[in-house]
Amino acid sequence: MTTSGVTLRLLDRADKEILKLPRTVKGAFFDFQHKFRTNPNTAGLKLQRLKGDHRLWSARVNDEYRALLLRLADDDWLIVSVKHRKDVYNRLSYGVNQVTGGIEYVDLEVVEDSVLGRLPGASARTSDAPEPLPPTVPGPPPAAPRSEPLFAAWSDRQLSDLGVAEPLLPVIRTLTTEDQLLGLVEYAPQLTGEVLIALFDGASYDDVLDQVTRPVAAAEPVDPDDFAAAARRPATVVTTTDEDLRGALESGDFGRWKSFLHPTQAKLVERRYSGPARVGGGPGTGKTVVALHRVRHLVRQLPPGHDKPVLLTTYNKNLAADLRSRLLELGGEELLGRVDVSHVDQLALRVVREAEPGNGKQAIDDGQAVREWRALLDELGEATWDPEFLHEEWTQVILGQAVGNRTDYFRARRAGRGKSIGRGERAEIWQLAERFTQRLDRLGRQTWDQVAERAARLEMGREQRILNIARQREEGGGLDNIHLQDTSRGRLRHRYHHIVVDEAQDLRPAHWKMLRAMAPRTSDDLFLVGDTHQRIYKNQVTLGSLGVNIRGRSAKLTLSYRTTRQILRSALGVLGETAYDDLDGGTETLAGYRSVLNGGLPAGHAYPDWEAEREGVASLIAGWDADPDTAVPHEQIAVCVPTNQMAAEMGYTLKLHGIDSVEIRSDGPNGSGGVHIGTMFRFKGLEYQRMIIAGVTDGLVPRADVSRLRDREPTRYQHEMQRARSLLFVAATRARDSVDVFWHGRPSPFLDSSWVETERSGG
Repeated sequence: MTTSGVTLRLLDRADKEILKLPRTVKGAFFDFQHKFRTNPNTAGLKLQRLKGDHRLWSARVNDEYRALLLRLADDDWLIVSVKHRKDVYNRLSYGVNQVTGGIEYVDLEVVEDSVLGRLPGASARTSDAPEPLPPTVPGPPPAAPRSEPLFAAWSDRQLSDLGVAEPLLPVIRTLTTEDQLLGLVEYAPQLTGEVLIALFDGASYDDVLDQVTRPVAAAEPVDPDDFAAAARRPATVVTTTDEDLRGALESGDFGRWKSFLHPTQAKLVERRYSGPARVGGGPGTGKTVVALHRVRHLVRQLPPGHDKPVLLTTYNKNLAADLRSRLLELGGEELLGRVDVSHVDQLALRVVREAEPGNGKQAIDDGQAVREWRALLDELGEATWDPEFLHEEWTQVILGQAVGNRTDYFRARRAGRGKSIGRGERAEIWQLAERFTQRLDRLGRQTWDQVAERAARLEMGREQRILNIARQREEGGGLDNIHLQDTSRGRLRHRYHHIVVDEAQDLRPAHWKMLRAMAPRTSDDLFLVGDTHQRIYKNQVTLGSLGVNIRGRSAKLTLSYRTTRQILRSALGVLGETAYDDLDGGTETLAGYRSVLNGGLPAGHAYPDWEAEREGVASLIAGWDADPDTAVPHEQIAVCVPTNQMAAEMGYTLKLHGIDSVEIRSDGPNGSGGVHIGTMFRFKGLEYQRMIIAGVTDGLVPRADVSRLRDREPTRYQHEMQRARSLLFVAATRARDSVDVFWHGRPSPFLDSSWVETERSGG
């Protein structure tokens, strides 16, 4: 007999267990859940209720493994764990959290073993045949070392009110070290881990209640016996379909962002803003996830149509391609069909070419532009000026402030430029800038800064015409003045209703002027996400001065979903004591930035020279490959280096060792199936299981020529050092599981003791 209408869901903690299972067991589990949905009473599944519990059942996955399921209703089941058959009768606890209303499941024996294993001189229990106990009866807590417990300042009632799982309170009372805490958090329900980590990191009870607990609290009274209602609440994170499960097993990533947002993120996504809004936060906190879901939310508010009134943009084509792919996964062609996904330079170029069809100039990047400056100075025999300084003066002051003549340049503000220049020097710079633009015209080239500035002027002019039309319509009693309309395209409108910007910290001032003019100044117009600690280009802006007023509409995400606590701590050390701006004239910190993920310590590797260092990288990867416990697909390993030349040399060395590699270019990986290699700039927005950062040597990180600016141009020196720190910070925080840093000779001054003390010398 076949049972129809069976619902089978998978608790988030269970999917994490499944990802760690052997490949053959994963395949068996996929077959199991398909059979269970068809008929849970199939004899081969051996479905049976656990002794001493009326709701918890066991079913056969294969000869060695069993699925543990909660029966929520007659034909409604929730898989809470997949265990080896000898571990099915561990002390298991489950229930409905009184704060969130979500279902929580804890294996108390695993938690206690994890904590005990972190006691000095102790080892975890390894009994092969645990004594069967009633599932919800907590066992005795492990003995605590003789020191002050971590959470002695808070009562059981306070911790429970914050959402901590009550069955874990006896174990929590024994914790005396951070390592023990991380051992518990690894197996605890998500909210329990977030609360404990926040308290341990120094947050006050009220702050944790406000920032961690309240966003996930149930809106209605919670019935602790109504498991069916609990399974429907957002706090119970589940995977529901065969397709979701198959994709997870094949990719090694359940990608819960596709179907679930943390309630804190969801509130930012769904809020109505009276004007431009910004969401900040450190790496891995889900800023891009929020941006993608914000796009979907805005599209859902649109009236039916076939136009694209929502713009999703970022600073390069590599990230834009990734956003397009993820948006397609999130909402399919229906969603993508209402959104213009374009990187911001491509958008600016489109605007310019639309207005100037005959403009066929080649666009060049900053590196090429500096080379043209150097060539110009060489031709003129001019040795006074530094080409990089002139390029930045031209882009940040002349183009950045839309300076149109020499007189205006004499009056232009140069805040943050560092080096003070007089009127005579400004006259020289203006003359050189004119010669430079003439040189580019003659060569048929234009810089991306020029493209952005031209696009900004065009869009600002378009916006002004739209405002003039609206004013004339109001004065004319609602009638349009046809002479003010764009007769070639009919009624003149803003290009977009809503604009969402990812990696906002890396956009140029002209980009912001262009974007501001592209959407009407109304509610939900601009939504931007970014982190100035990850700024890897020289574009420092104050949004308010560019017409993008985010005051009172800023929020910050603080929980990292990607980077382990150990990696995070070392990466934060890279930033040092440098102050970072908040895009609006103030300062921004990563205070409260935290992770509940646990992993190994980052490792440092010292070598005598670059050749030996490359050999060390190859040996490390080969060692991972040789051990089934550490082997990962090569496309989940990245090697980033300071320069393109070093990337090419690293690829050559890996090839000699039989390790395939793929170059990361501006538009993404040049192929598939190999270790990803590229400069640090290329890895922004990407993530990998294992990250290798090579060439982190003094003189390369930061570059040797930066030190020459220390006395000559101290402000520029500070900006360059900050940018170099941000670049290394970005590289380190691409990692999910491990980071290995290599250097030859003297290590970078950005590496503090947390890296150098883990040094494994190869020399």
